[in-house]
Amino acid sequence: MFVIVGYVVILGAVFGGFMLGGGHLAALFQPFELLSIGGASLGAFLVANSPKVVKATMGALPSVLKGSRYSKALYLDLLSMLYEVLSKVRKEGLMSIEGDIENPEASPIFSKYPVIAGDHHAMEFLTDYLRMMVGGNLNAFEIENLMDNQMETHHHEGEVPIHALAKAADGLPAFGIVSAVMGVVHTMESVGMPPAELGKLIAAALVGTFLGILLSYGFVGPLATSLEHKLAESTKMFQCMKVTLLASMNGYAPQVAIEFGRKVLYSTERPGFLELEEEVKSRKAK
Repeated sequence: MFVIVGYVVILGAVFGGFMLGGGHLAALFQPFELLSIGGASLGAFLVANSPKVVKATMGALPSVLKGSRYSKALYLDLLSMLYEVLSKVRKEGLMSIEGDIENPEASPIFSKYPVIAGDHHAMEFLTDYLRMMVGGNLNAFEIENLMDNQMETHHHEGEVPIHALAKAADGLPAFGIVSAVMGVVHTMESVGMPPAELGKLIAAALVGTFLGILLSYGFVGPLATSLEHKLAESTKMFQCMKVTLLASMNGYAPQVAIEFGRKVLYSTERPGFLELEEEVKSRKAK
């Protein structure tokens, strides 16, 4: 939603200012300049990126139109779910959660938290490490190193469309100049025309530079930045699960372990200590 609002503000400020200064919008309507810049940018994007990167970028773009799903309510659900799992482990032993891990869809614990359970990546991360805790003899240091490597891989995969869009944005002003130069060449070969007609050709050429810069810094570049913020938010969820599980492995009680997880959250989404405690107590009562 904010992406659309931002684009409207950009267009309103740029074109509105142009009109208030006495300009005519018809002079900026140069579809062939836009075709030249857009087509060249698309071609360069395809040359620079593999099909996998192109697919990842196209798949990531719709997410910028959606609001953030990482809210305080989501993290209250996540920490409450972790508390239930770790409490079961503490009371009944690690083997007691084997059924929950192997079949999360039918788990009486995970089914209470449909939003978390519906996140494939989060559930895969959680169940994989719970499975290792149940069936392996790995210590906390080994699992922490493995978690860090997996999170780093997740982060690098998320950066692929960000870098692809950023590179595309960097090239747009240059393609705008290319379009402008072509317009100047066309003007120079038309020097026999009346001055009024030459003025239109020069204006059309300058629009190429204008469009390249506007598309770069006003449209494509901000998309890359928006995806970067969303990637940071998704990584924070994995960090929360990581420190909570490691705290449990190091012998801390479930209530203390989820406090470790609470502490790594951003302050804007982090529930308060008493707020989390009350949430856990209310769910336990149910």
